[in-house]
Amino acid sequence: MPLMLAPVNRAVKIVKIVADDKTKKHLQNLGIMTGAEITVFSSSGGSVICMVKSGKLALDRAVAAHIFVA
Repeated sequence: MPLMLAPVNRAVKIVKIVADDKTKKHLQNLGIMTGAEITVFSSSGGSVICMVKSGKLALDRAVAAHIFVA
C-alpha cells in the first residue's frame, strides 16, 4: 500500500520506492529506503508526517504516493 494510506501510529516496513534515481537518492539520504521502518503520525492535509529512525519528516503526498509499505 502507498505510505499515505498506512495506518497511523504503527510501524511499517518500506518494500518499494517507485521514483527516479535523483528522488531515490534524496530519500535515501533522509533514511527512507527499502527495508527501513517508518511510522506515520498524520496523513491529513497536503503532507504525510512520519518518523524515520529518530527524526520526524513531512513528505509531500505526491512523494508519499511513490513509497510502498507493508
